Formats: sequence, C-alpha cells, structure tokens
Amino acid sequence: MTGTSNPYIPILVIGAIGLGFAIFSVGISLITGPARYNRAKLDAYECGIEPSPQAAEGGRFPVKYFLTAMLFIIFDIEIVFLYPWAVTFDQLGLFGLVEMGIFIATVFVAYTYVWRRGGLEWD
Repeated sequence: MTGTSNPYIPILVIGAIGLGFAIFSVGISLITGPARYNRAKLDAYECGIEPSPQAAEGGRFPVKYFLTAMLFIIFDIEIVFLYPWAVTFDQLGLFGLVEMGIFIATVFVAYTYVWRRGGLEWD
C-alpha cells in the first residue's frame, strides 16, 4: 500500500449524502405530512382555470407556447456564451472585444427581429 486514496471517493461520499438526504426528505414528508386528499387536490392544476376536456390524442396546444420556449432557450444559451468571454477578457484583448461586439450585435438583431414580428407579445 502506498497510502494514496482513490480520487473518486469524495465524489461518491457526496453522492451518497445527497441520495440519503433525498430519501430522508421524502420519507419524513410521507410520515409527517397531512394526507387529506379531496377531488380538488387530485385534479390537474391549470392556473386556476377549470380543466377543459381534451381529445383522446391530447388536443392541440397553441404554437405560442413552443415559440416562447424556443426563444427562451436561444437567448439563454447566447447569454451563457458571455461567461467564458468575461473570464478570459484580459487575455483576449482587442480581438475578443471585437468578436464579442459582433456576437452581441447578432443577438440584438435576432432580438429586434423577434420583437418586430410580435414574437414577444402574448395574446
């Protein structure tokens, strides 16, 4: 034995602690939580609106939901690209500044396009 330990042991210990906490939390909530279920609590929650019966195949959702989700993902991912740039800003110099200016201009063009087309208005 050389006295060195496996480097994955801390990761496994933290994972076991997390799993134990999750199991403990669910178990305690089942034991101590109230179990007063009624028809209103068992119904699907739709923002206070009475649930409407849908077709067997699930019915059609308005495309606006999907457009909003895609716009959020696109702009969120574009903002995530700003973090590595901010970390290495000093090392990149003028090249990094110009590239980020082009990137932000592209994001701004996409944002104004979506805005002008009415993609941010909720009807």
